[in-house]
Amino acid sequence: MTAPSRVSRVTTRILAVIRPERARLPRDIKVMLAAAFLIALGFGLVAPVLPQFATTFDVGATAAAVIVSIFAFMRLVFAPAGGAMIGRLGERPVYVAGLLIVAGSTAACAFAQDYWQLLVFRGLGGVGSVMFTVASMALVIRLAPPESRGRVSGAYASAFLIGNVCGPIVGGMLAGFGLRVPFLGYAAALVLAAVVVQTQLSHVPSTIRSAGSHGPAMRFADAWGVGAYRSAMLSSFANGWATFGVRMATVPLFAVAALGSGPEAAGLALAVFAAGNAAALTVSGRLADSLGRRPMMVAGLLVAGFATAAIGFTGDLGWFLAASAVAGAGSGLLGPAQQAAIADVIGSKRSGGRVLAAYQMTSDVGAIAGPVLAGVLADQLGYGWAFGVTGGVLVLAAAVWAGTAEPLKRTEGWDSAAKAGA
Repeated sequence: MTAPSRVSRVTTRILAVIRPERARLPRDIKVMLAAAFLIALGFGLVAPVLPQFATTFDVGATAAAVIVSIFAFMRLVFAPAGGAMIGRLGERPVYVAGLLIVAGSTAACAFAQDYWQLLVFRGLGGVGSVMFTVASMALVIRLAPPESRGRVSGAYASAFLIGNVCGPIVGGMLAGFGLRVPFLGYAAALVLAAVVVQTQLSHVPSTIRSAGSHGPAMRFADAWGVGAYRSAMLSSFANGWATFGVRMATVPLFAVAALGSGPEAAGLALAVFAAGNAAALTVSGRLADSLGRRPMMVAGLLVAGFATAAIGFTGDLGWFLAASAVAGAGSGLLGPAQQAAIADVIGSKRSGGRVLAAYQMTSDVGAIAGPVLAGVLADQLGYGWAFGVTGGVLVLAAAVWAGTAEPLKRTEGWDSAAKAGA
C-alpha cells in the first residue's frame, strides 16, 4: 500500500469519527425540539422584566430577587414528587400538565394585585416547571436512538439556546406595551407547546403512554451504583453552580465592581457566553456519539473551569469577554455528553423519573448555593477567589470523570452508523 493511500484511509477514519453520517432524527424528536424552542422563547420574554415588575409593588431589590429565587426553590422542593408522578402516569401526561400549570401561573402573574400574590403565583410556576423539565428529559431519553443520543441532546440544547436568545428581544418589545404583557406572551407560548406535544407526539411507544404498567422503573439505588451516574450528578452540580448560578448572579456584579463597567458589560458577557456555547454545540453532540461521553466531559469541564477561574483575574473588558466566551464553549462541549451519559445509564426500555429528578436537583442545588458562596468569597476575599473556587469545582468534576468508566456502549445501531460514515 502506498503512503498516499494509507494517509487517505487514516483521514477517512478520522472524519468518520468526527463527522459520522447522520441518520434523520425521528419525527417525535423534532416535535420535542419545537416544544423546547417555544418554552425557551416564552421564558426569555419574562426573564428581563420579572425583577422590574416586582418592584412596581413598592418593594426593594431584595424582595424582587426573592421573586426570582422562589421559582428555583419550588423546583428543588417538588423534584422528587415530579419523578414519582412520571413513574405513575407516564412522561407525556406529566409533561403536558407541567406546561399548563406554568402557563396558568404565569398568566395569573400578569393579573397579580400585590407582591404576595406575585410570589405565590411564581412559586406555583416552579412546581410545573420541574414537572415538565424532568418529563421532557425522560421523553428524550426514550425517543432518541442510542447511537444518536449525544446529537439529540445537542440539538435539544440548541433549541433552548435559540429560544433564550430570541426571547429577550421579543420580550423587550412587548414590555413597551406594559410589564404585564410579556407574562401573557409566555403563557401563550407554553399553551402552544403543550398543544404541539399532545397532538403531534404521535409515534410514542405504549411504554411511554403508561410507564407505570409497562416494565419496572429504574431505582435510584441502581443508578447510584453506576459510576457514570455519580459523576454526572457531580458535574451537574458544578455546571449548575457555575453556569446557572454564578454566571447570572456574580458576573454582573464583577463587571460593575471590578471592571468599572455598566450593566451593558454584563449583557455582553452573557451574549458572548451564549455565542461560545452555540459554537461548541454544533459539534459536541456528534463527538459525544463518536469519541465517547467521558472525553467530552473531561474536556468541557476543564475548558469551562479554567476559563471561569480566569474571569476573576481579568482587568479589562476585552479579556473579560474572551474568558466568558471560552467558558460558554466549555459548557457547550460538556452539555450533550452529560445528558447522553444519563440516557446511557437509564436506557430506553424503562422509566427513569426518580433518577432524573435527583439528577435535576443537583443542578438546582448548585444554582442556589453557588451564587451565595461566591458572594461571600467576593466580599471577604475578592472576586479572584469567588471565580477561582467556582472554576475549581468544575475542574474537580473533570478529575472525577477522568476516572469514570466510559458509559457509551457500542451498540449494533451505533456500529452501523459509524460504518456508514466511513
